[in-house]
Amino acid sequence: MESLPDLNCLSVADKDALIGELWPLRALVVDLSAQVADLTARVTELQGRLAKNSRNSSKPPSSDGLNKPKPKSLRPVGEKSTGGQAGHAGHTLKRVASPDRIETHAPASHCDVCQRPLSTAVVVETRQVFDLPPLRCEVTEHQVLQTQCTCGKVHLGRFPAAVTAPVQYGPRSKAAVVQLTHHHMLPLARTGELMGDLFGLPMSDATVLAIQAEAQVRLAPTVAAMGEALTAAPVAHADETGMRVAGKIHWLHVLVTPLLTWLGEHPKRGRQAFDAFGLLMVFAGTLIHDGWKPYRELACQHGLCNAHHLRELTYVFEQLGQAWAKCLIDLLVAACHEVAATGAPLPAGRIAHYREAYDRILTTGEAANPRAPPSGKRGRTKQSKALNLIDRLRLYADDVWRFMTDAGVPFTNNLGEQAIRMPKVKQKVSGGFRTAGGLETFCTIRSYLATLHKQGMNLFTALTLTFQGAPPQPRFE
Repeated sequence: MESLPDLNCLSVADKDALIGELWPLRALVVDLSAQVADLTARVTELQGRLAKNSRNSSKPPSSDGLNKPKPKSLRPVGEKSTGGQAGHAGHTLKRVASPDRIETHAPASHCDVCQRPLSTAVVVETRQVFDLPPLRCEVTEHQVLQTQCTCGKVHLGRFPAAVTAPVQYGPRSKAAVVQLTHHHMLPLARTGELMGDLFGLPMSDATVLAIQAEAQVRLAPTVAAMGEALTAAPVAHADETGMRVAGKIHWLHVLVTPLLTWLGEHPKRGRQAFDAFGLLMVFAGTLIHDGWKPYRELACQHGLCNAHHLRELTYVFEQLGQAWAKCLIDLLVAACHEVAATGAPLPAGRIAHYREAYDRILTTGEAANPRAPPSGKRGRTKQSKALNLIDRLRLYADDVWRFMTDAGVPFTNNLGEQAIRMPKVKQKVSGGFRTAGGLETFCTIRSYLATLHKQGMNLFTALTLTFQGAPPQPRFE
């Protein structure tokens, strides 16, 4: 690098020439400094994206790949021991008093030492083996008899109303198909193969689809009644997720309570879907959701999912190194545990304690994340992710803390997220749906099965009765 010349030895003309050469570089330095700042910000943003996973953002666990983070519970260490907790019933095999079959294993008839005959043996130990009997389908032939009166009139018997074809599948075989495809999420082809392997009743894809369509028709009135019941619930959970239909994205919407689960399909994600379903538009209770804007526009009371907040705060703490985020995580978790122990609403003094601490922590967070000055461009000036989070937590503070102030409002939207988990499994296993009607059929049947599963009913028995024309009705409240 060329050294700086001694300015005292330069003539006036040399100095003027040097100034003339360097002066234009000032603007270049300013421009390059701006570019460096911009590129640094972009690198930071991209590094932040790479650091996001299912534990510190709303990304699904399936997107973690081989870099899946280790589970990290928010429960204090040592609060509960590992394994089954005290009082858990367990599901181990237990002996039955009256086995279906008894096999005896007697010793030899003569002593192997003295060759004398042995006396009558007695039972000294028993062991029981639980197994399935040989599985095969049972074929029932219905025969219509005919007779003729002495007056000449011919009299015929009648087939049962459910027997409509020369050969057909019975209600139990249909129930097995629907339970495999809509509760255990098997694809069409594998369901048909499994019916053949287990029961000797192999089925084509078209047959499986026809059985599903029949179930959808039989269950649609019950699922519609479930939707109506949900609109009157004091607290409900809502969520949505994308589903592939004929190569395009449709949206599966859920509305659930601890007792009921309703699923619906629509090409749109937001207000158009809400209008088409007509459920959320008349819902007047407290809706638990993730803060997505179309939910915000509904004329009901709102409660926000704090699991989302905890993940975002984890990112701010672990990736951005801001300690205020960890303080807010601890505060929210402490409040959650107190509500779980004593119930909501908390006393006014405890509510004030948490809200004051909440405001102090957010103020600290604002100091660590100065607001960017107006950019001079149209629209809202872009702010940092941390500051955007702080703004949301301030603006919707009442909804963040509604679990502490209103009875029956949970800390998270886990019920809503659980309702869409198995449909996503269905999509991953099968690859998607061929038609919107197929997804609609899935939503109807899945709504019914998920609801009955919550209520502890036997799904196979319920589906068998459904195909016999008498679907069991769930409890609505």
